[in-house]
Amino acid sequence: LGMSLRKAEYIKDFADRIVGGEFDLQAVEHMNDAEAITALSSLKGIGKWTAEMILLFCLQRPDILSYDDLAIQRGLRMLYHHRKITRELFAKYQKRYSPYGSTAAIYLWEIAGGAIEGMKDYAPAKKR
Repeated sequence: LGMSLRKAEYIKDFADRIVGGEFDLQAVEHMNDAEAITALSSLKGIGKWTAEMILLFCLQRPDILSYDDLAIQRGLRMLYHHRKITRELFAKYQKRYSPYGSTAAIYLWEIAGGAIEGMKDYAPAKKR
């Protein structure tokens, strides 16, 4: 299936915690975004970025824009001609896009993937 043994271990741990009553998956749906990210991140193998993607794609939360997503950062650099996206600059755009951060994320991924001809990434070239 293309799944590593480590990922299989995380999935088994997750299933065991749900079956054993240690983790209430249904409760996550009713939490605000920050609480849900904290709860999901408490599971083995799930970090903040993964938790945010679960909120965006599985729970269809409308305002998820992940700083840790490199393609979103690239899309922001391309769109706004920045060399680097700092946390402070990201927070400015996150506030601007709210409450539609998830929609912005989808467009930024498209921009980063080359959807608009002629746009370039303004990040400094990496030295070899």
